[in-house]
Amino acid sequence: MQNKYIGRVSIMKNKKLNTLVKISLLGAMAFILMFFEFRLPLFPDFLKIDISDVPALLGAFALGPVEGVIIELLKNILHGTIKGSSTMWVGELANFLIGSAYVYAAGFVYKRNKSRKTAMQGMLIGIIATVIVASVFNYYVLIPFYAVLYHMDIKAIVAMASKANSNITSLWTYILWAVVPFNTLKGIVIAAITAPAYKKVSPIFHKEAVIERKAKKLNQI
Repeated sequence: MQNKYIGRVSIMKNKKLNTLVKISLLGAMAFILMFFEFRLPLFPDFLKIDISDVPALLGAFALGPVEGVIIELLKNILHGTIKGSSTMWVGELANFLIGSAYVYAAGFVYKRNKSRKTAMQGMLIGIIATVIVASVFNYYVLIPFYAVLYHMDIKAIVAMASKANSNITSLWTYILWAVVPFNTLKGIVIAAITAPAYKKVSPIFHKEAVIERKAKKLNQI
């Protein structure tokens, strides 16, 4: 009986350690991917796409939605401390909140019933959550903060954005014509990369789970 208890404790400790290692690796990978970003036509120059949410989304599917959020947090802490924050951490906060909305929503839906269908549904809901959070945060926090930080009027920021898209004439139209389509497109790109990637790496993530089940069976003998 005592041996079985010790075996269970050992399995739990190993599981926690494996989870921490995976979170750390995925967080570091996400941080590195933040450096590979590119602009898109019809969007302001300061809106750039990167795929750093892919490791966090993989983590949300493999480990759970909370773990996905932790990966997003780790990614932005590394970015702010190593590269340095030019926005007093507001940019990192925005990246964290927007990315977390995506990975948590997608991971939560997928966790309830793990299948290809729920993965697709989760990513769709994640994109919707991303757009909502990005729109609210940009309108009420990010753009007003940038205006104060760089001693600019909000109209000047809008004017910069309107050079890329003439439909942008106010903060509201900036949200409508830049933030919403940009985050929708970014979400689709993240989903398109994550879907095939998860299928390939899933066996690696769940290798320990198979070992754990075998160990439990041995303890029951």
